[in-house]
Amino acid sequence: MEAVQQFVSQLRDQVSTVVVGQDDMLNQCLLGLLCKGHVLLEGVPGIAKTLTVKTLARMLRLQFQRVQCTSDLMPADILGTNVLNMSNGSFQLHKGPIFTDLLLVDEVNRMPPRTQAALLESMEEQQVTIDGARYPLSEFFNVFATQNPVEFEGTYPLPEAQLDRFLLKIRVRYPTAEEELRLLTKFKHGPDSRNLAEGQLHALEPELLNRAREEVRTGVRVEESLFSYILAVGRQTREWPSLSLGASPRAVISILTTAKAAAAMDGRDYIIPDDVKTVALPVLRHRILLKPEAELEGLTPDHILSDVLRAVEIPK
Repeated sequence: MEAVQQFVSQLRDQVSTVVVGQDDMLNQCLLGLLCKGHVLLEGVPGIAKTLTVKTLARMLRLQFQRVQCTSDLMPADILGTNVLNMSNGSFQLHKGPIFTDLLLVDEVNRMPPRTQAALLESMEEQQVTIDGARYPLSEFFNVFATQNPVEFEGTYPLPEAQLDRFLLKIRVRYPTAEEELRLLTKFKHGPDSRNLAEGQLHALEPELLNRAREEVRTGVRVEESLFSYILAVGRQTREWPSLSLGASPRAVISILTTAKAAAAMDGRDYIIPDDVKTVALPVLRHRILLKPEAELEGLTPDHILSDVLRAVEIPK
């Protein structure tokens, strides 16, 4: 796990010079990068969601584009469109921001359904179709989307098909009191302090990310008992009395993929049940549906998934 350890340690060290705290969010973002999976960040404004993604892109020397979603955003605003070249009478593709390595879709739930649907093909097949022609996207293409959980006016809830394209849904919390104190101290000289910290970053080679991904894909062993354990967790959600929709087969595969990455980040070439427990909530919380009576009781997806994990027997 040499490349994975180098990738993780260097990113953690350098991102921490710009972003104070938010270690859980950073670790889960790294999981998404290692698994080449798209990430949905949910949290209130001002807690470093956008800053973290921008810093990761800069650290990895990846091309970065940002889309600020509004209710009138059209598919062509993201994908691009064919424009008539008056000099030769032919149409040329004017590429949209989706033709990048790391795409930040800010406040994705403000995007109207038609534009949300435009992202489905790119997130699943790493290509886009414009006027009947298909265009491949970058080998590093990754979507990081953010949404605000407390503001509902002018928003469009993401449909299940869209949510299922995200490998992870990360709940971004407020920093602790200690972290917030460090933040105040760090920026006592004003916003320029952050600009100074960003200027001191030392970028990594993108090839390191490719090597780390290959180590996760081929270098982490999975015992037969762990396959059965992951399958039992997924199937238990489909039978849970408080849920109207359980984990899909794609979600079960996602648990396996992210558990392998979690093991590699921990320096192991094999997964253990704790890896599955670590990734189960961010992988499944956006892929299950609670029954109305469960919501009235104040239950949340995280509460129910924690109960599911306790109910499934851990392999010896």
